[in-house]
Amino acid sequence: MELLDVLSRNQPMFIGLAFVLGLMVGSFLNVVIYRLPEMLERNWKAQCAELTGGDHVQPTDRFNLIVPRSRCPKCGHQISAVENIPVVSYLVLGGKCSACRTGIPLRYPLVELATGILSAVVAWHMGPHISTLFALIFTWSLVALSGIDLDTKLLPDAITMPLLWLGLLVSLSSLRVTGQPVFPALPDAVIGAAAGYLSLWAVYHLFRIVTGKEGMGYGDFKLLAAIGAWLGWQYLPLTVVLSALVGAILGGLALAMSGKRSQTPIPFGPFLAAAGWISLMWGDSIMDAYLSFSGLR
Repeated sequence: MELLDVLSRNQPMFIGLAFVLGLMVGSFLNVVIYRLPEMLERNWKAQCAELTGGDHVQPTDRFNLIVPRSRCPKCGHQISAVENIPVVSYLVLGGKCSACRTGIPLRYPLVELATGILSAVVAWHMGPHISTLFALIFTWSLVALSGIDLDTKLLPDAITMPLLWLGLLVSLSSLRVTGQPVFPALPDAVIGAAAGYLSLWAVYHLFRIVTGKEGMGYGDFKLLAAIGAWLGWQYLPLTVVLSALVGAILGGLALAMSGKRSQTPIPFGPFLAAAGWISLMWGDSIMDAYLSFSGLR
């Protein structure tokens, strides 16, 4: 409690600490984004071989989120602790491996920097409060899911399902900041989770019946269910509208810059994640502004 009192009296310090923490978490999220799909693929291959009775050569190396140590994919140089300082090491190394001078993908410092900035915004918006920790976990999970979806077009259950259940558990806490509830009550969270899943599930099957094509994956259903659990059913319409708006703008720009056809599939998860995060931070203000503008309030 004394620490919270100190941080509450020094908001810039709290925001700075959140930014640094976000940078460090972002470095770990890079590992999650790269390794989790590989871990799942190895597990799927082993399960398929077991079910079909086929031969499967199980890799002898340990491969998880902790081991092996990060290495350069080109020359195998092991990344030292000094070379793994978020953003700073990338700038010092000039964006290249210290051993073979192969370029390091720009995505790594961007994920670190984005996670740091988003964490600082959460700290600035919510202040030093236990609810801020939960909001940060929500934010970090969305960053990881967005990165994985962009890379593989997958939204793994290993993240979406724990995020969903944690959102329901957080709704039991009745956390308040300046007298206002931060997260929804349990009934609203449960309805939000169910409505989030079923709404996209219905759209998916309707689209498939009409066009004969699959417009999205089941991971999108689960992600919106998780967002509904964290925000409550009241914010689902705003989240869906924002995700469609962000998707139309950013997706269109991405296709235009890449020169690809409009039929090129674009992962929807990052747009849902961005919309869910915006709704958590400023959903009340956006909805109040809309109601005032439309004359409904």
